[in-house]
Parts: sequence; structure tokens; C-alpha cells
Amino acid sequence: MNISFEIVPRSLEAFEQQYAFVQTLDKGINILNVPDIQRFDTRSWELAAQIDRQRYRFIPHFRAIDFKISSGELFRIIDDYQLDSVLLVTGDPPEGLKRSFYNTDVVDLIKAVRQHFPNLTIYAGFDPHRSGVQAECDYIQRKADAGATGFFSQPFYDQRMIEIYAEQMTGLETYIGISPITTKASMNYWEVKNQVKFPLNFRPDYEWSIEFANQVIATAANNGWHVYFMPIRIDLGRYFGGIKMDV
Repeated sequence: MNISFEIVPRSLEAFEQQYAFVQTLDKGINILNVPDIQRFDTRSWELAAQIDRQRYRFIPHFRAIDFKISSGELFRIIDDYQLDSVLLVTGDPPEGLKRSFYNTDVVDLIKAVRQHFPNLTIYAGFDPHRSGVQAECDYIQRKADAGATGFFSQPFYDQRMIEIYAEQMTGLETYIGISPITTKASMNYWEVKNQVKFPLNFRPDYEWSIEFANQVIATAANNGWHVYFMPIRIDLGRYFGGIKMDV
């Protein structure tokens, strides 16, 4: 089982602090995911040189709306930074339209990157909250047909929903998203912004988040899935001190 850890590059210093923390987790984490967020100065792929790529697989995210396929810019970045894995997502338009963006469909981008790099590992995302199961699974299949061989999910908070999606992901390298929620304000954000429907037993605290994460890890280990940690504004030591990754 692979375990991925997402580091958001809010600044180079913030990245280095979280990267240093990951290295204290002696076992378990073997992949580092880095999202690309326009309002930050550091781009995801620029961190390739900051990571020990003998120890961790490095998977930078690329937003389809940032690239015009015909320009070849994304292809040059993959070559220049000697990337062997990428995660391609749609991306949200920039706030206030202060930066240019393109109407590039992520499925078309996956297809173009696959044609240009037949041996590249291409991941895509899926979101169990934005639409019905059938619609999301159809979208997953379109991405797989275009050339994606693995998928990283938005965070789950219900074991039953994980099992429903996992049944549909047979044959695909699937990473189950885990993102601890430890405040009521954060819970409200996920409900409003990401349309998450929490189970009745959910509590926005460390104890519930740790227990749920350990359940997901155990289930993933038993079923050949992988897990994907997205720790957002939490006490990393307090949270990961309770996580059992040595399954």
C-alpha cells in the first residue's frame, strides 16, 4: 500500500517545514503530492529539486486551465524537470480574472500528455461529492480512456461511500483522500464549498479524524487501495501521532 502526503506550497519556507515533518515519519509515507495554486508564488513542479526523489515519489499537480495544449508548455515542463508522474486536474478560474486561463478540458489534456509521453504515470482526480455516483464514475472512465492510470480522490468522511466508489475503480490505482477536520468552521466550509454530506456520527475533532483515518488505512490495506493525506491547517504532530501507518 502506498501512502501519499500533500504539501501545499504556501511559501518555500512553509513547504520546507512540512517536508521536514514528513521526514520524521519514518515509515509509511512514500509519495509527496504538491498542488499548484495560482495565488502562491511557488509552482508545484518547481519543487522537484527540493525533494529526495530516491526516497519519495514526487507528483506535482497541473491545472488544465493554465495550459493551452498546442503551446507545448506543459510538455516542456515535464521534460525540463524530468518528471515521471503528474496529476492533471481541471482547476478553478482565478479570482477576479487577474490571470489568464484557457478553456482546456482535462480529458483532452490527459489524452495529449499520454500521446506525447507514453511511459509517463498520469493521475487524475475524482470528487465523490460534486455529483451522483453514476455521473462521477462515467467521468472517471472518460479520464481512464484518455490515458489516466490512477486516481486521487477528494477526501471521504463515510466508509460506506468509500466502498461504493472502490468497487467501481477496479483495475485503477486508487488513492482514498483523507483530510482531518478539527473545527466547526472547517466543517462548514466543506459543507458549503465542497458539498460534503457528513455522516450522523461525524465530529469535527482530532479524535474522530484519527479514528476514521485509521479505519480507512486498515480497509485500504486489506483491499489493495492506497491513501492520500491532505492535512490542512492542523497540528501535524498531534494528528499523525495517532495515525497507524504500519499496517
